[in-house]
Amino acid sequence: MSTTEPEIVEQAEQITMVIKRVSPMAELASVFDTAFPALAGVLADQQVQPLSPAFALYHGEPTDTADLEVGFITGAPIEPVGEVVVSTLPGGRVARTVHAGGYDGLGEAWGSLLAWIAGQGLAASGELWEVYLTEPTPEGDPADNRTELNAQLA
Repeated sequence: MSTTEPEIVEQAEQITMVIKRVSPMAELASVFDTAFPALAGVLADQQVQPLSPAFALYHGEPTDTADLEVGFITGAPIEPVGEVVVSTLPGGRVARTVHAGGYDGLGEAWGSLLAWIAGQGLAASGELWEVYLTEPTPEGDPADNRTELNAQLA
């Protein structure tokens, strides 16, 4: 498990299609397992090509529960269908790093990124998101996963 050296980047606000949930952390895997097929169905039905890998946007640091949006950047609004709605990824200054390894190491990677932000004399706004640069597969090696961690700066 490793992470890249954090950096600060400017990011424009991005139009997204998402499913919003508040979920106990213990049930987070089932949120992803149900959200991505629903999102893929809307993408196919509306003939929309996502402009990004899948992401999860957390509103505030997760505790026992997570308030999150799971989706894709679309660049233009989609027609909402059921739970699939239009939203945005925040813009502005963002601290970013890439975690290499399984999802079980994300908590430690987030802790390192947030400590780095504090060490720079900065503060996170509370908007945190993960971009899943590699799509996990049942037969894949978790060590091959790459997850971009982003924290909007206050």
